Amino acid sequence: MEHQLRTEFIKDYVAPYGQEISYGKIALEEHYESPEWEATGDPQNETARNKVDYFEAVKARLHSPEIRIAEMDRNGVEMFIMSLTQPGIQEVLDTEEAVKRAHEMNIWIYENYIQKYPKRFNAFAAVALQDPIAAARELEFCVKELGFVGALVNGYTMKNDKNNIEYLDEKQNLPFWKKLVELDVPLYLHPRDPAPNQQRGYKGYEGLLGSAWGFGAETALHALRILCSGLFDEFPTAKLILGHLGEGLSFGLPRVQHRLNNQKPCGAHKKPLTDYFEKNVYITTSGHFNTQAFLNTLTECNTSHIMFSSDTPYESLDEAALWFDNVPLSYADRLRIGRQNAIDLLKLNL
Repeated sequence: MEHQLRTEFIKDYVAPYGQEISYGKIALEEHYESPEWEATGDPQNETARNKVDYFEAVKARLHSPEIRIAEMDRNGVEMFIMSLTQPGIQEVLDTEEAVKRAHEMNIWIYENYIQKYPKRFNAFAAVALQDPIAAARELEFCVKELGFVGALVNGYTMKNDKNNIEYLDEKQNLPFWKKLVELDVPLYLHPRDPAPNQQRGYKGYEGLLGSAWGFGAETALHALRILCSGLFDEFPTAKLILGHLGEGLSFGLPRVQHRLNNQKPCGAHKKPLTDYFEKNVYITTSGHFNTQAFLNTLTECNTSHIMFSSDTPYESLDEAALWFDNVPLSYADRLRIGRQNAIDLLKLNL
């Protein structure tokens, strides 16, 4: 059965001789979905959904902690930090329903994963930013009562209409940021498709719309809005996590800052964007297992802010862990990035 599960994700993949496993890793971008509510939205958003076998395997993992633990065990992963799959709560148009669904999903992941396997799972809270005050209350409940380690938001929030979108830097969300800072927990900004009325550039190339390109492009723009907004001046201890090696910003941001130095002010920020990226932004390896890109990231970013992740069940933990365990790193850096940075940021008691 293990071989069948593996080959659903990695066809004909054979590990090179001599590769090893490092144990005790913590992965921060690992997704779930309750069988009681489909959180993945429009099934046509991701063209890979046409690959029936792939998405059957994804669905099985979204719902089952036991399958996940078996994968974790064989790959030396001690803990998954779970989060509701995209677009999740951010695509619930009715505010009252969004608040209700967020609470239900947080209770579900707690009862079905964390309460049963407290040494293997924790979670980022799902929150309904359709009502930022309610989102702050839900975050506080999840952190103080359920022991969650932060929140994950799937990009912009839709409200009443799919083209009426709100970004995290907008003023109505300040109470939510204030609560994040008060609780001293991070916000993970997870990707989603560009809004429907912003998808003209993908017409005829729909394969680029989702995780292949559109996810990263949309999330990088969202993160730039946050950096430019002055939010990190108002909340200097706020913490933002970006996946996929920083959604391209670890390479692109120096160019952005270079051009902004020669332009009129962009937003209300008081410091260079690169300063906020160094101090307030954390990045993970989720879904980006290229050695050269990773090593370049190490030279550009604060290494105490880089953490291992795989992006399961959409990516293969077998592939992610095997790559990370054998990328050229010192023992100290592998331990720091694979485990200790996550313990420090999330205040995990392991």
